Amino acid sequence: MNTILEQALRLPIPERRKLADDLYASIVSGSEGFSLSQEQRSEIDRRLADLREHPDKALSWDDVRERLRKIA
Repeated sequence: MNTILEQALRLPIPERRKLADDLYASIVSGSEGFSLSQEQRSEIDRRLADLREHPDKALSWDDVRERLRKIA
């Protein structure tokens, strides 16, 4: 695993969430030709708000991968 990712994974969850938001914003603002519909933006905003209100509902990548393996 690369050093930057290892460092990011050691951050507390609220800081990782903020980092993810900031990274996403940098992609959207810096990418020509990358755009979301208003419906897509609204859905992302809804999901982020839900995650902030209920962080216990979040799944780790390992959990997601395991669930996908069970249904594949």
